[in-house]
Amino acid sequence: MSEYHNPVLLNESITALITNTSGTYADVTFGGGGHSSEILRRLSPEGRLIAFDRDEDALKNAIDDKRFSLIHNNFRFIHNYALLEGATLDRHFQGFDGILADLGVSSHQFDTAERGFSFRFEAPLDMRMNNAAEKTAADVVNCYEEKDLEKIFNLYGEIPNSGKLAHLIITGRQKGRLETTLALNEAIASILPPFAEHKFLAKVYQALRIEVNEEMRSLEKFLYGAAASLREGGRLVVITYHSLEDRMVKNFIKAGNIEGEVKTDVFGNRNVPLSAVNRKPTLPEESEIAGNTRARSAKLRIAEKVYENC
Repeated sequence: MSEYHNPVLLNESITALITNTSGTYADVTFGGGGHSSEILRRLSPEGRLIAFDRDEDALKNAIDDKRFSLIHNNFRFIHNYALLEGATLDRHFQGFDGILADLGVSSHQFDTAERGFSFRFEAPLDMRMNNAAEKTAADVVNCYEEKDLEKIFNLYGEIPNSGKLAHLIITGRQKGRLETTLALNEAIASILPPFAEHKFLAKVYQALRIEVNEEMRSLEKFLYGAAASLREGGRLVVITYHSLEDRMVKNFIKAGNIEGEVKTDVFGNRNVPLSAVNRKPTLPEESEIAGNTRARSAKLRIAEKVYENC
């Protein structure tokens, strides 16, 4: 499992997650199973863990434990499963005691060249987390209009000169489809800043990956679904890696919506389903970052489902 992905903030996240060792928990980004293995290690024989992952490769890491089940699906559908669980599978199920989401791309996905997630390898422009999905990064690069490319690079990559970047891609694809990471890199080579090429390319590839996998839309649906799927007092534990997703998680915990605007009913009651446990995000220790550089941008946010009479 460690070869597939080295779990980030492992002890901090699982310690925050588990408040009842006999409870039912969800790890909605199973990956290599690092977090799930630690959850199971800390649960009692009566505890239960349900994991989700849309990447077929992750299914090979399924854990042989009667307390564990793995669902091949997007975490945006967690509430659909919770409703099914309560209605037909376990009528005593009142919601999850804790839900964990590690939003980072796994090391396996980055390091498997043919998946096309990394600019470091020459590979097809794919980037699909679910290989059964239709849209690839090549489709985005070759079919989107210039204004739409500019929008995703500005919004998802936070690239200041997104307009010029989009124009270079349009110009490059006029000579032939940009089908590979190398072709894309060459098409935008003139805009790469000296001594910061890798940082710029990382933003470009992040933007494309988010668009291909509809990551922000999935995260939004997940947050609403997770809040509805937790039992009162249950914990939501989320590890984020870039400002867009962290802002969305922070806003939802604060206000119950992704805009971060606290809304009230006609009686002035706040409609906020969660309460922050840690007001500021927990960050990895320097020792963890030294051993796993992909942890350097990680932030851990913890929230608890409020009781209805509070």
